[in-house]
Amino acid sequence: MNYEDRDTYGIYKAQRGGEPGPDLRRGPGPEMMGADTLIGNDVYNQKDEDIGDIKEIMLDLRNGTVAYAVLSFGGFLGMHEKLFAVPWHALTLDTRNKRFVLNVEKARLEHAPGFDKEKWPDMADQAWAQEIHSYYGTKPYSD
Repeated sequence: MNYEDRDTYGIYKAQRGGEPGPDLRRGPGPEMMGADTLIGNDVYNQKDEDIGDIKEIMLDLRNGTVAYAVLSFGGFLGMHEKLFAVPWHALTLDTRNKRFVLNVEKARLEHAPGFDKEKWPDMADQAWAQEIHSYYGTKPYSD
């Protein structure tokens, strides 16, 4: 699924049917996008391998930033599914294919720090955040 399929308010309507030209560009995307339209978007790596989809977007309400995208990976029909919090700025929007790209090998993601959907970590914990950012080679957004 992609953000155009979830666009219930017509945010991206003027851009459908190809790349927007200067006179067709209306609406906020792709620089500003609705969070609800991004849930369910596919995430691929740079080898064009499907590595999951966005299940949730985590907002840091203390400073008004998007902190993490929670991705699902593995499992079948939601069973034995592992979740991963990926630093938001580790993702890149691929507007041509209408999906996100995360520069990580599929095998490396299988060993990434993850969690069960029934037991979410404390994402406000600085030690947890440092572990996640270290794994993905990013800096915490507060730095």
